[in-house]
Amino acid sequence: MEIKEKLEIIQNAIEAKKGFDIDTIFIGEKSSIADYFVICSANNKSQAESIMDEVDEKLAVQGILPRRVEGKVTSNWIIMDYEDIIVHIFLSDDREYYNLERLWKNLEIESEE
Repeated sequence: MEIKEKLEIIQNAIEAKKGFDIDTIFIGEKSSIADYFVICSANNKSQAESIMDEVDEKLAVQGILPRRVEGKVTSNWIIMDYEDIIVHIFLSDDREYYNLERLWKNLEIESEE
């Protein structure tokens, strides 16, 4: 599957569970850990876990499983590692605190409205 198709599945899954402030950052030129970060916000822990489950389910249907998922217990910041794409699901306050977009500010950021 093409990476753009995977990004679309991830973004649609986030939107389906009412995730918001979705940013897609191409980090491939500056990092070897992945090609893209997809960052989104959730209002509460339950919603964050729901977004995580939806992303996991939609990609699993395509035969794509995460290499690792971190943060399921606390759910303030969930990280889903799909090798070429890393999905970050934050509670709003935590996203503001960690501000990953600032760290990658010189790279292209696509925001979903």
